[in-house]
Amino acid sequence: MKLNSWKAKVWKFNGWSVCGTALVAFAAGSLTTARWTHVNPVSAASDRVFELRVYHAVPDKLPALESNFRDTWSKLLAKHDLKVVGYWAPEGAPAWDNTFIYLVAYSSREEAKKNWDGMLTDPATQEMLKSEQADKLVEKIDSTYMRPEDFSPMK
Repeated sequence: MKLNSWKAKVWKFNGWSVCGTALVAFAAGSLTTARWTHVNPVSAASDRVFELRVYHAVPDKLPALESNFRDTWSKLLAKHDLKVVGYWAPEGAPAWDNTFIYLVAYSSREEAKKNWDGMLTDPATQEMLKSEQADKLVEKIDSTYMRPEDFSPMK
């Protein structure tokens, strides 16, 4: 019986050794993997904002306004880091005829102000504004800053 009890003690000792070794190996592997993986934490308290800009064109002037955005305004916006998400023209809603819409994304309201201030002092921007006023393309512009909700797919 002494042999059997000695085997039981060795087995018991080896069982704990195996578990301990596996636990240490798992912890070491986890720490190593964590060092290789760069996880960017997601924060719902982001300062990111979007600006919805709605242009109400003078009747029959929408094609000229769209052309200005296609050929000139889009390049000026990009030059001044005004990141346009997209341009839209409503359809199937007569009350929205002569309307041109675009959305701009910013990392913060401060960035938005800095970039717009830079664009508005650009001589090319001043020239485009004078041209549009002379051609009477736009009746009014509505601008709304929006923050994404924490459950929004676009943040």
